[in-house]
Amino acid sequence: MATIEMDSVECVSSSDGIEDEDIQSSVSSHHPLQYPSKPQSILLSGIGPTSVHELLECPVCTNSMYPPIHQCHNGHTLCSTCKTRVHNRCPTCRQELGDIRCLALEKVAESLELPCKYCSLGCPEIFPYYSKLKHEAVCNFRPYSCPYAGSECSVTGDIPYLVAHLRDDHKVDMHSGCTFNHRYVKSNPREVENATWMLTVFHCFGQYFCLHFEAFQLGMAPVYMAFVRFMGDEVEARNYSYSLEVGANGRKHIWEGTPRSIRDSHRKVRDSHDGLIIQRNMALFFSCGDRKELKLRVTGRIWKEQQNSDAGVCMPNLCS
Repeated sequence: MATIEMDSVECVSSSDGIEDEDIQSSVSSHHPLQYPSKPQSILLSGIGPTSVHELLECPVCTNSMYPPIHQCHNGHTLCSTCKTRVHNRCPTCRQELGDIRCLALEKVAESLELPCKYCSLGCPEIFPYYSKLKHEAVCNFRPYSCPYAGSECSVTGDIPYLVAHLRDDHKVDMHSGCTFNHRYVKSNPREVENATWMLTVFHCFGQYFCLHFEAFQLGMAPVYMAFVRFMGDEVEARNYSYSLEVGANGRKHIWEGTPRSIRDSHRKVRDSHDGLIIQRNMALFFSCGDRKELKLRVTGRIWKEQQNSDAGVCMPNLCS
């Protein structure tokens, strides 16, 4: 089994200084739509006072409904996706659905403006109902997915929550500093199981970074890959750079790049080969010895790019 050791962590870090809302509205031919702090009710002919959220919620999947919104002869609605799942039978009254669309409800939805579902996490934006879903898929305030690659972890949350989750639930090694020195040892380098991997989290410049190191099959031969991901969004990730180096016998193999955000999945980064990639023959050469055991030493550092206002160029801010 592959093992990884932390020989040294050098350099102290340099710190820098889903639920839908129950929003309701009044519909009037004389006044524009208003959204006060307290929800108001909407009254439709034949339907008692209820919330807009309830009106637009599919009774089967409970997701918000988008056109085409279907209804049965008794007026019960459901989304187009669930219409096929219920075999054309109304899930409320069991009557045949047919092909009746609820145009009135579609018009109500079209007139609404609602806050982003991540408003409680800090998003201040308000969108028309039909634009809201598209925004939420890329909202900068949406929760991050767990970057742990050893299992299909479904946990999501903000960065502080995920850091604690990685430490407490996945038992990931946590280190402070912007330089690292790892040894990767494998007794039989010719037998590489797909996604044999390690993860270490580093805290520097007031941010968190994930260092991934793994072995996997690329074609017929195993390769070894290391890369860094930034625990934050894509824009902020561009403020940082990192380098990785492996070598022996007077030779070096160096990679330098920008860390990818954890918005990009581990598999997406790995499959794009965006990192230090070491072919097996080169890895055995760097291991020295009789080439029967893999011993790789991977060193690296992270730095923050700073804008030089006089020259108009970025200058690296290195850890001391």
